[in-house]
Amino acid sequence: MNHMADISPLRDAAPLAGTGVRVAAVLHANLTAPALVAHSLRKGESRLSVDGALIVRTGVHTGRSVGDKFVVDEPETTADVWWGKINQRLPREKFGVLKGRVQAYLQGRELFTQDLYAGADPATRIRVRLVTTGAWHALFARNMFIRPKAEELAGFEPDYVIIHAPFFEADPEIDGVKSSSAVVLSFAEKVILIAGTQYAGEIKKSIFTVMNWILPASGKLPMHCSANIGPDEDSALFFGLSGTGKTTLSSDPKRRLIGDDEHGWGPQGVFNFEGGCYAKVIDLSQKSEPEIWAASHRFGTVLENVVADSQGRLDLTDQTHTENTRACYPVEYIPNVELSGRGGQPKNVVMLTADAFGVLPPISRLTPEQAMYHYLSGYTARVAGTEKGMGSEPQATFSTCYGSPFLPRHPQVYGKLLQALIKEHKVSCWLVNTGWTGGAYGVGKRMSIAHTRALLNAALAGELDNIPYRTDPFFGLAIPEHVNNVPDEVLDPRSAWPDKAAYDEAAKALVKRFVDNFTTFADHVDDDVKAAAIRVAA
Repeated sequence: MNHMADISPLRDAAPLAGTGVRVAAVLHANLTAPALVAHSLRKGESRLSVDGALIVRTGVHTGRSVGDKFVVDEPETTADVWWGKINQRLPREKFGVLKGRVQAYLQGRELFTQDLYAGADPATRIRVRLVTTGAWHALFARNMFIRPKAEELAGFEPDYVIIHAPFFEADPEIDGVKSSSAVVLSFAEKVILIAGTQYAGEIKKSIFTVMNWILPASGKLPMHCSANIGPDEDSALFFGLSGTGKTTLSSDPKRRLIGDDEHGWGPQGVFNFEGGCYAKVIDLSQKSEPEIWAASHRFGTVLENVVADSQGRLDLTDQTHTENTRACYPVEYIPNVELSGRGGQPKNVVMLTADAFGVLPPISRLTPEQAMYHYLSGYTARVAGTEKGMGSEPQATFSTCYGSPFLPRHPQVYGKLLQALIKEHKVSCWLVNTGWTGGAYGVGKRMSIAHTRALLNAALAGELDNIPYRTDPFFGLAIPEHVNNVPDEVLDPRSAWPDKAAYDEAAKALVKRFVDNFTTFADHVDDDVKAAAIRVAA
């Protein structure tokens, strides 16, 4: 196929409408993946892997700049924003200054625009326009979001605009920000400004934040979760933070993937926000995760900070640039996928945690009240050595709703929506630990993926509905006494520890972390959830 027509520059200014950038030296609007790959290589932004994937580096920023995220303080929205460390205030006048400076910077440069959808539900989807100096950033967005049909691009008018200037450096004295990097959202102007960081995850997560802002007003729940559909058209949701197995466990050859990261839940069921996947690929195994491995070795995939030799052969175990290596690819690169991006009402909700302290059971059943408790808690544990500044011990992490960096509204808004939906649709809820067993990190061992999949398969198939359970004395969790194809000693975390007294101390310490964290929400939840929290703390 001849893609040269796509590579030819477009000088019509219409694709810049809404961005505030009046003219580009050369403007490339809505190019296809092959054309964007060609431009990225021409510009020296990237190189090809031996399989044709685009390998890029993101510079000093190999993850999101959490401390550089701001929300514009606007009269129209300020009362509803969850202000604090996550959503830092930026005065409207300072935003005007920074936006004008970035627009002036982009003026007259070679630019790439992409017009895309966020949301597979036509009733709530938003139209997004990205303008950027990076061909590979445009490809990332094209892979990540939902690509309109050709006829839908005619007269496309964006609801939200992303002004993306990865090499522009903000000035804290002038712009009112904290560093040379800034990610700023204006809900009133419907503009997202990303400057001073090449890390493409900022593009993806800024739109997720927008969806988290929009959907609750219509009674729909935005969720940081993956989702799939079983052979009986039963949808399942998988909540979890990075590294807990959200992408891995939802990519199941026996179930159709809806999406791997961001979804909405409303009266018509579940719907994906995206048209692509953004998988963590450090130590990715072809044997254990064949679908993701294959997608990471295809033309059109963007590989962030992945190491390759001079011939383009990938080394997915190499953490030279970062432990947070990523692959971004269209969702259709996964063979067993629900291309509509939609599913019916979920029958199961799974909350994933990677407990590096090794005290939580591999699976437990939750009441609706416990589900809200764990949803608001959003617990996992970071493993020592994977991030700069961490010591030798695991660190507990609580990210409310499994996505606090992306919540513009107070967590109770999302928690109450989840609790109501679980009760209305009689959803079974599960807490699954994909972390350590038999001891903490460094002593115990990582949960077997085979055991985790066996437990999940049993739960999703309804095999755990009418079996004996016992109550864990520390966390109040209902633990199945026996599950086929999983050793009984694996189900009981205490029995897996050689030193039972050491387990008891570790469990008590983790309980205290839960209790201390939940004090933030004690005044914002109903009595039944408070009762669930007391049982967990017992």
